[in-house]
Amino acid sequence: MEWLNQLIIKTMPLVPKGIIKRISRRYIAGENLEDAVRVTKELMKIGGMSTIDVLGEFVTNKEMALHEKSMCSKVLEAIKENDIESYLSVKPTSLGLGIDFDFAYSNIKDLVDKASKLGIFVRLDMENSPYTDKTFQIFKKLREEGYQNVGIVIQAYLYRSENDIKALADYKPSIRLCKGIYREPASIAIQDREGVRNNYKKLLKFILDLKLYPAIATHDEVLINYALDLISEYKLKKDDYEFQMLLGVREERRNELLRMGHRLRVYVPFGKDWYGYSTRRLKENPDIAGYIFKALFIRN
Repeated sequence: MEWLNQLIIKTMPLVPKGIIKRISRRYIAGENLEDAVRVTKELMKIGGMSTIDVLGEFVTNKEMALHEKSMCSKVLEAIKENDIESYLSVKPTSLGLGIDFDFAYSNIKDLVDKASKLGIFVRLDMENSPYTDKTFQIFKKLREEGYQNVGIVIQAYLYRSENDIKALADYKPSIRLCKGIYREPASIAIQDREGVRNNYKKLLKFILDLKLYPAIATHDEVLINYALDLISEYKLKKDDYEFQMLLGVREERRNELLRMGHRLRVYVPFGKDWYGYSTRRLKENPDIAGYIFKALFIRN
């Protein structure tokens, strides 16, 4: 079936958006904030947590960036009002990073400040390489202004990531460690699966050696088992780490990790800007061919 996976991935732009939308239901809570709150409450019933994300990225005008900021602010209010185990994830480009650094920083700082007053954490998502340095710059600037309720993301497929962790170590950050999903050139990013896996292992161990808090964001069974071995080896307590997974991906394994007593947080996106997020999720999912193939012939 590998050939079918690759064929459908290459022809993804030709797949009708209606089919992508139908499949995307497994990855997205819904179009409204209430949907994200509902999903989080359902996760809490089985001991899980969430991070809520307003869908949208690469915003090109300030009006839209301010709209995204308003939606993120509403997420913070909903987390507080509903007393749910969640925090806010933000994509810097959705708040104007592709338009103007100072404008984006002001928007993000306002959100982090509001979150701080509400006792809520904020994670700066990491996007593709044109924004890597700027995102780290925003994180450092926020921390230097006294905000402790903000974390960062490290992508294991980038060659630079070990040096980035070293540069961040003094800030004692909470680090979400993921593989990375954006298409990047071979000059800056590892291209083969095993190479990315090996670097992920190396970086996770490095994070633990530095006594930083890792959010172990992976669905890869090899990496999950490696992380479990490290947790045992380092004698980590429950509050020293957490696993993270995407909504709709490997739910049985997610539930198993929760039953084992591990902290686990699910990335819960919502909103109307579902197409870009969904196609990236589908491209990285090994079951992509099956989902799309069925959707082409089954109406529901």
